[in-house]
Amino acid sequence: MRRDRLLVASSLAFILAADVYFVLLPRLREWYRQPQRDGCACRGANGSESDRSSEPWGSNVSIGTLDSGSKLERLFAHPLYSIGLPEVGPEEILLQSEELMSYYRRKVLRWERQQKFYSVAAAVANISVHEQRVTFDPGASWFKFHLGINRYALYARNDPNIAQLIKDMQNTPVISADYTQDEKALKGLCDCSQVVKPSGHHLKLALKFQDFGKAMFKPMRQERNQETPEDFFYFVDFQRHNAEIAAFHLDRVLDFRRVPPVVGRFVNVTGEILQATRNDDLRSVFFTSPANNTCFFAKCLYVCKTEYAVCGQPDLLEGSMSAYLPGLSISPRISIPNPWTRSYTFTGRQEWEVNPSYCDTVKKMYPYNLGNRLLNIIDMAIFDFLMGNMDRHHYEIFTKFGDAGFLLHFDNARGFGRHSHDEMSILAPLTQCCMIKQSTLLRLRLLARPQYRLSDVMRESLTLDPLWPVLTEPHLLALDRRLGRVLRAVQRCVKRLGEQGVVVMDFVETLRGATPRQTKESR
Repeated sequence: MRRDRLLVASSLAFILAADVYFVLLPRLREWYRQPQRDGCACRGANGSESDRSSEPWGSNVSIGTLDSGSKLERLFAHPLYSIGLPEVGPEEILLQSEELMSYYRRKVLRWERQQKFYSVAAAVANISVHEQRVTFDPGASWFKFHLGINRYALYARNDPNIAQLIKDMQNTPVISADYTQDEKALKGLCDCSQVVKPSGHHLKLALKFQDFGKAMFKPMRQERNQETPEDFFYFVDFQRHNAEIAAFHLDRVLDFRRVPPVVGRFVNVTGEILQATRNDDLRSVFFTSPANNTCFFAKCLYVCKTEYAVCGQPDLLEGSMSAYLPGLSISPRISIPNPWTRSYTFTGRQEWEVNPSYCDTVKKMYPYNLGNRLLNIIDMAIFDFLMGNMDRHHYEIFTKFGDAGFLLHFDNARGFGRHSHDEMSILAPLTQCCMIKQSTLLRLRLLARPQYRLSDVMRESLTLDPLWPVLTEPHLLALDRRLGRVLRAVQRCVKRLGEQGVVVMDFVETLRGATPRQTKESR
């Protein structure tokens, strides 16, 4: 018996020693080698919390100045994120400075005439109206953003103006609030007995800033920790403001740059919407809740009852601000049905859902039979799959660039609804066509490596937003899981067709890690 006890004690001692040597000591060495930081990294020199909106975005940093703890900065310093574009000619820039300046000066003059009209009408009616002045500045960040759009992307990879635009959308005073143009177009057409409304299930507003910039405001409708119920159809799900914010950051991390800049903001619904609007329909839907909070709802444009209202606490309302693109009259866009669109009925199914060879048909159709349109559709499908967004029924392009232009990744608010489920049907363009851009695949593989892990760089990027935490931890971890599924889907295609038949080269990389050069046909 004593020998048995001695044997057990010896075994336990051996296991403990092995655990200390192989597990504990390596961790202690790793901890000791890490740079020590004094105090909390989230506080400035004066002890106050730092302003997240003013932190560096990491897209224009040299390798020698990188913080060893920042995966995001290391990612943007990688050669894959330094691919040079061809020289952009005038025909590849969306708008010239002179025409854009002339366009907005006319809009400012019209705005000032309208303000005078309102002031005169209010004086006649003996009503006091707060006069809203604008300070149009050609150096404004939103104006520079519009001038920077070209046929390759909405903004340059290292454009410092984007950080300024985000900061301005967060802080610039709001002088006007109104329904968006598509909501106005629906007025009188919606039927409140319908389950599915003509244009979604969300309340959104167009807000104009004091510098004459403009953003779309989507208020918070759902808490971050709420998952979309399993029984919900994608077309009746609430849209989420935090999904719009996260989509912008994901699009930037993937280096697509096809989502307009988005930032979170707290809006005073009384001072910045009710008192700023001249739209009687919008003013009429405001009310005070039993909890004494200021609320408003959409008047039969989407949902027809006060139960669907959004409320401030008591006046402050959290939401997302998405930068507007130039007006359609000066930069026309066309909306095109997605070849892999879903059925927006309870029972219908589309051809791609029942025909595994559907892509063979698409490849013969214009414009998918030439250029990069189909490859851009596959980029968009990967982007949507990582978010879990099933609501991509259309996509938009700038008509000026024609078939050579990129796809705008608009309206991402139905993403990040269910972190516990991966909707593989979103990847149908990839799995059915078995094609992917080389640049896209290389970046996806890079983001699967531990030193650039997608969830980590997204977590770090989202800390820059004032509404942080934008996503819950399960949603961030779901990004890694879904990325692995995308790479496995590509690998299955390569095994079946060979790498040359699957991976489409869209840039030429020079030797010794020099800056790669992108070909004219890319993107």
